[in-house]
Amino acid sequence: MTPTPREALLTIRRELAPAARDNRLVSRIEAGLAPVPVLAELAGQQYRIIRSDRRSFLVLAARCADTPAGSYFAKLAEGESLALSALTAFAAGCGLDQAALRAREPLAGCQAYAGQLAWLALNGEPSAVVLALAVNFATWGDYCAVTARALRRHYGFSDAACAFFDFFATPAPELDDDAVEVLAAGGLTEARLTEGRSYGRLLQECELLFWNTLADLSPAAEPEADPGLGLA
Repeated sequence: MTPTPREALLTIRRELAPAARDNRLVSRIEAGLAPVPVLAELAGQQYRIIRSDRRSFLVLAARCADTPAGSYFAKLAEGESLALSALTAFAAGCGLDQAALRAREPLAGCQAYAGQLAWLALNGEPSAVVLALAVNFATWGDYCAVTARALRRHYGFSDAACAFFDFFATPAPELDDDAVEVLAAGGLTEARLTEGRSYGRLLQECELLFWNTLADLSPAAEPEADPGLGLA
């Protein structure tokens, strides 16, 4: 029996959730051990990713015009525009002005996510893409929440400099509601469920590749495990 859209979303989110220690950079940021130049690289790579993802969402919105999916993807594109504005303050906190931000060279491991999303924008089945994105957004939001707290606690970043991460870390249950509406309208068949799980796995792997590529720029001893820290 095919699960309801909300059941499918929650089930696949649990299945594809990474282990807390899979992300080697976030654990270092959380402990205040990630050097600022690595944070600056994070800003530079995100600058490219956000601009690419915004275009990908607009392509998906055009593919799904006049449907709930079209509105969903258009809303995501608007969110990327807001995030791009907030990124400038974080980059400045890392010592990068606008020119330096634009000049950062792309790192293949960091840009894999944007490349995969661009492929999905052109080739993905829209309902399956929505399912995969809803799964990944939860993971990304958790990482951003940990990062925002650590930037204030260990690095002395201002609220303005943390706004980029706060934006994605802020719970948005209405976005899940929108995703469920899209899945219900499109009809969540077993084939789409399987495809969404496959897309979601790839996005989750690209997500970790982004963070761990940055972690490899400055290898360091892992912080001692603290049961009071880390992602659930």
